[in-house]
Parts: sequence; C-alpha cells; structure tokens
Amino acid sequence: MGIDFISYGYATAVAFGGVLGYVKAGSVPSLGAGLLFGSVLGYGAYQLSENPSNYYLTLGTSSVLGGMMGMRYLNSGKFMPPGLIALLSLAMVARLGARAAGLTSTKLE
Repeated sequence: MGIDFISYGYATAVAFGGVLGYVKAGSVPSLGAGLLFGSVLGYGAYQLSENPSNYYLTLGTSSVLGGMMGMRYLNSGKFMPPGLIALLSLAMVARLGARAAGLTSTKLE
C-alpha cells in the first residue's frame, strides 16, 4: 500500500485555494467550500492510499467540483482560480475514470 501523493496534492490545492480566496477577497463561501471539498478529498486520498480500488469518493467529489468550477470559469472567463481547479478536477476524473474502466491497475502491493 503506497501513499497516493497525487490525490493528497489535489486535496491540498483545493483547500489552499479556499483559504487563499478568503485571505485575498474576504470570501467566506470560498473558505467554506475549499475546506469542505479539501477535507472530503483528503479523506478520499486516504482511502485510495489504503486500497487503490476504493476511488468512488474522490471520483464523485472531483466530478462535482469540476462541474461547479467549470461553470464558474465559463461564466467569469477568469482562469484563476476556477479554471485551474476545473482543470485539476478534470485530470483527477480522467485518472480515476481510467481506473474505473479497468484501463489502469488497482492491484494491492
């Protein structure tokens, strides 16, 4: 069982983005959403580290977050932060979607 550094990094980026949104703009919703989604993704990263076949929480959360931030990016046209988070979420969905489709290995070591 190895540590899933990619998932932990993604969770950290989401949480940090929420904190940064609060610090720069005083946005309490950004802080709340960033910490909520970051915490859920952190737990999902823990689950993936324990069992690589347990990707459902991270895949679902990444899909929801990617959709929300993708719409926010399309409406605002600003890449930072919604475009970046949407892009990271899309990468996680592709990574875990490939795992769900059986294109990548989930064998335990």
